Amino acid sequence: MTASAITRPGERDRLIVKLAQIDWTFTLVLCLIAATGAAMLYSISGLSWEPWAAKHLVRFGLCLCLMIFLATVDVRIWFISAYPVYGFGLLLLIAVEIMGDVSLGAQRWLDLGFVRLQPSEIMKIGLVLALARFYHGLSAEAARFSWRLVVPVVLIAMPTLLVAHQPDLGTAVLLAATGGAVMVLAGLSLRVVAALAVSVAAAIPPFVMFVLHDYQRNRILTFLNPEADPSGSGYHILQSKIALGSGGLLGKGYGLGSQSQLNFLPEKHTDFIFATLAEEFGFVGCISVLLLYAAAITIALRIASISHSHFGRLGAAGVTATFALYVMINGAMVMGLAPVVGVPMPLLSFGGTVMLTVMIGFGLVQSVRVHRYSEITSGRGTLL
Repeated sequence: MTASAITRPGERDRLIVKLAQIDWTFTLVLCLIAATGAAMLYSISGLSWEPWAAKHLVRFGLCLCLMIFLATVDVRIWFISAYPVYGFGLLLLIAVEIMGDVSLGAQRWLDLGFVRLQPSEIMKIGLVLALARFYHGLSAEAARFSWRLVVPVVLIAMPTLLVAHQPDLGTAVLLAATGGAVMVLAGLSLRVVAALAVSVAAAIPPFVMFVLHDYQRNRILTFLNPEADPSGSGYHILQSKIALGSGGLLGKGYGLGSQSQLNFLPEKHTDFIFATLAEEFGFVGCISVLLLYAAAITIALRIASISHSHFGRLGAAGVTATFALYVMINGAMVMGLAPVVGVPMPLLSFGGTVMLTVMIGFGLVQSVRVHRYSEITSGRGTLL
C-alpha cells in the first residue's frame, strides 16, 4: 500500500497549509520558557539531568506535539465538544468526592491504576470551553446584564465549590478568576463587575474566619506576618524572600544559588522555582523570563482578536487568562505579595499535569489561529 493510498494528496496539502498557519513565533516563545525551566531544574539538581530536568524536557516535547496536533483540529470540533468536556470534568470532580485518592491531607486525585488523574486540571479547559460556547449564542446586550447570566455563574460555581471542598484553594481561585475573566471579556457590565468586587472584598474576612480549613487560614495569617513563625508556617515565604533579595541585579551565577543548592528553599523545583531563578540570575534574569511570559500572553491575545467566531475569541482569551493568572499568582506568592496556595509557574516549574493542561489550552489558541476564518453558527441563547 502506497503512502498516497493512506493519505490522499488533497488531505496532505490541507495538513501542510494548516501547519503553515500555526504561529511559530508563539511556539518558539513557549519553547524558550520550557527550556529555561529545564536549565533551572538542571542547576538545582546539582548540574544533573536527574531527577527533574530530563523528565521536564521529555514531557514538554510530548505536550508540544500534542499542541501542534490540536492546532489542526477544526475550531468547530472544539465548539461541539465544549459541553461534553465540561460535563465529563464535572462528573470526575464528583467522583473525587466519592472515591478520590487522599494524599497530603487532600482528596484531589482519582487513582486509575496506570495513572493518577487530577480532574480539576481538566475542568480548567472545560470551563473555558463551556463559557465560550454559551456566550457564542448570546447577544451583546444580554451578555452585559440579564437573567441569562445565571447560567455562566452556575457553570463557574459548581466546579469551584467542588474543588474548594477537596480542599484545593489555589485551583478554586484560578477557576473562579478564569470564569470571571471570561464573563468580563464577553461584555459584562462594569457596574456589575464593581459591585461584585465590593461584595467579594466584604465577604473575605468572614470567609477566612469561618469557612477555610485551619491550615488555609494559617497561610493567610502567615502571609500577613511571616516573621511570627520563621521556622514553621512562615518558613516558605521568608526563604523565598531571602533567595529573591540575595540575587541582586545579576544574580550569584548559574548553579551557585545557596538557598536552592543547600536546600533551604522548599519546593525549589515546583512552586518556588522562580525564586531559584532570581537567586542565580538576579533581577535581569527575572525580567527576561517575565518578558517571555508577556510575549506569550500578548501573542495569544492577538490571536484571539483575529478570530471570526465569538467562540474562538472567548476560548483563546479564556485560556490566555488562565495562563496569565498562573504567572501572576505564582509571582506574587514567591515575592510574599500573596499567600502560598500551591500554584506553579507554568512551563517553568516541574510538573506534568499543569504542563499538559497549559499546552492543551494553547492547542485551542493555535486552532483558533489556524481556523480564524471559520464561521460557527448557533441559535442565540441556546445551550444545545
